[in-house]
Amino acid sequence: MAYWLFKSEPDSWSWEQQKAAGKDGTEWTGVRNYQARNNMRAMKIGERGFFYHSNEGKEIVGIVEVAKLAHVDSTADNPTWECVDLRAVADMPKSVTLAEAKANEKLAKMALTSNSRLSVQPVTDDEWAEVCRMGGFKG
Repeated sequence: MAYWLFKSEPDSWSWEQQKAAGKDGTEWTGVRNYQARNNMRAMKIGERGFFYHSNEGKEIVGIVEVAKLAHVDSTADNPTWECVDLRAVADMPKSVTLAEAKANEKLAKMALTSNSRLSVQPVTDDEWAEVCRMGGFKG
């Protein structure tokens, strides 16, 4: 199983809004970067990801999972842009800040710490385990 990280500005789409979307989840819209889009194309149902508040907070605050495979983004005017649907799984018991991730040698190669601009990022198994440990998530 692959793992991911999804970045959202909380004033545009917050963790609370993601949770309120319910068990069906909602489209992860607005991605206009080919690498991020290709990451979503590679996703499978049930794969999990971190929900990261960018700009404000700069912290991993929750766990999401892919609820629907890549499809045309309903907010796009061009079918080139695709998205997946995500549903909230759990709050991160203790948020993990960008500063904490950057200070952890085990996360030195994590896309979040080295390519922080990419909005949908892959996360390795070891990175997933370390961030979950840092945040107290045992799911």
